[in-house]
Amino acid sequence: MVIKPRIRGFICTTAHPIGCIKNVEDQVSYVENRPSLQGASNALVVGCSTGYGLASRIAVAFGCHANTLGVSLEKEPEERRPGSAGWYNNVGFERSAAQRGLYARTLNGDAFSSAVKRQVITRIQADIQTIDLLVYSLASPVRVHPVSGEMFRSSIKPIGSPLSSRTVKLDILRGKCEVENIDLQPASDEEISATIQVMGGEDWVLWVDALQEAGVLSSNFKTVAYTYLGNELTWPIYRGGTLGKAKEDLDRARDEINTKYGGSGVEAMIAVLKAVVTQASTAIPVVPLYFSILFKVMKEHGTHEDCIAHMYRMFSDQIFRSDRRVDDAGRVRMDNLELDADVQAEVKKSWETIDSSNVQELADITGFQSDFLKLFGFGRSDVDYESDVDLQQRTADQSTP
Repeated sequence: MVIKPRIRGFICTTAHPIGCIKNVEDQVSYVENRPSLQGASNALVVGCSTGYGLASRIAVAFGCHANTLGVSLEKEPEERRPGSAGWYNNVGFERSAAQRGLYARTLNGDAFSSAVKRQVITRIQADIQTIDLLVYSLASPVRVHPVSGEMFRSSIKPIGSPLSSRTVKLDILRGKCEVENIDLQPASDEEISATIQVMGGEDWVLWVDALQEAGVLSSNFKTVAYTYLGNELTWPIYRGGTLGKAKEDLDRARDEINTKYGGSGVEAMIAVLKAVVTQASTAIPVVPLYFSILFKVMKEHGTHEDCIAHMYRMFSDQIFRSDRRVDDAGRVRMDNLELDADVQAEVKKSWETIDSSNVQELADITGFQSDFLKLFGFGRSDVDYESDVDLQQRTADQSTP
């Protein structure tokens, strides 16, 4: 079957198997061409199939040579319909791991559910006995509560008052874009609460509770969840909006984990990451325009990092070290290069004058569009997109709860 990108807004409804697998291979090569890492032997990555979750799994597997279990909910391929990009990313990861003799298992299911937690624990007990690292990188717009059964949907909105700002409208397949004004109404109390339920820290705590109760945490167990703070341009929709409230709940969850289990050697951390193009970030209003400007400035400064470069630096320089770079709230700050004063001054200057007539000059629109297409396996020069491709790219070890 010949697969072409089909894009609706900031959503690509198709994925190219070969392109996705090659993307994973590139990330593996990046890690293997750098000094080995130390700190993890057996890792669990919840939300392992795309973005920072996938990059984390690659960094610890091929940097630390760790055994890895991954959990994600991805669409399997059908006879005439490709699977999701994350499905093929998981296939690519497991293939690369198998070629190097590394243990790797991926469970495809709802990580919010109690059933998947039990199945993961059973797999840990049978295969690797304990884990010393849990990466919690789950990104989902919907959560069914494992106890009440209630379904919650997140909302990406400002809080308190309407937001008038700008964003970029992209026609990715034609390489066109325009800057447009947006007006967003504030979230209701119910929307704020639901967003915290989906994107907050309760499920992270439930994972650690279940793993601790099952006795599968090592004596030096660490867990890390990810957040993003951004700058004053994105604060109204991110840090000061519903997303920010959910991320504040991560701080609460971290403190709860450390209070409950710190005496047993458990350590929970939150890492503040830099802006990158992911399936989640592209759908947030305002963010694509800020990101595009930021990428241009950081590339000019030689400080831009993609997911895998950022995660390799984090595991190399921060997570497994005692002299971490932390803020007043105790979060590990990996966004130091993004928030560099000179970088932010240039970003702000471009933001003040950018419009549809100069957006290509002041923002890295080409790079943003390329990164977006690459998320789904498209836009690679080493893939023949006119050739038939086998949609069934399974590995023998892939399992579905």
